[in-house]
Amino acid sequence: MALLELKGVRIHYGGIEAVKGIDLGVDEGEVVTMIGANGAGKTTTLKTISGLKRVSSGTIVFRGRRIDQEPAHKIVSLGLGQAPEGRRIFGRMTVRENLDMGLYASGDGGRASARESIERVFTLFPVLKDRASQKGGTLSGGEQQMLAIGRALMTRPALLMLDEPSLGLAPMMVERIFDIVREINQQGTTVLLVEQNAHMALQIANRGYVIESGQIVLEDSANRLLGNDQVRKAYLGED
Repeated sequence: MALLELKGVRIHYGGIEAVKGIDLGVDEGEVVTMIGANGAGKTTTLKTISGLKRVSSGTIVFRGRRIDQEPAHKIVSLGLGQAPEGRRIFGRMTVRENLDMGLYASGDGGRASARESIERVFTLFPVLKDRASQKGGTLSGGEQQMLAIGRALMTRPALLMLDEPSLGLAPMMVERIFDIVREINQQGTTVLLVEQNAHMALQIANRGYVIESGQIVLEDSANRLLGNDQVRKAYLGED
């Protein structure tokens, strides 16, 4: 059984159908990526999985439980965490306070769990430990992205959703972020990744979906998508 499964999901913004009946699955232990142009429906899909938008029709099942009518806070507590596009950290709060918000959202206030979560984040992101008392808004773009991912990890997710983690970052920081995503997955966390840097995303993913105008037009292993002529021309900048 898939860890996450979407069937026939349609999503509207008013009278506009942004997502047009997609089927998508993520198995436990995988890195699955969704690639596509701006406005294709990728972020809308993640927001809907997280409970921030509602499906117009179709179903979303996580860990064998239907969640498409659940409130966002309940979905987080079920083991689904997200680092949103644009990071959305709390700029006036310290790094540690931002991370504590992730722990609060998980609904798991046990001391042992909290200690394990913060140790994991500080091991993955030593710079956050060094900057624990620094205001989030004073961090660099790359450090803010690390904080956004760290905050999501504090929820102890079975599935971590990442929305454009490389957006606006320098190439060396992009490499670092993707190395960390790979490491998070190797530690046992399943990852659903939305990313415009299709080449980097497909290099670390097991499988990928190509979404255009709210519809999935291709689904295959990451290796096959990297070699697909249509993908290479449209998303990898190759002739």
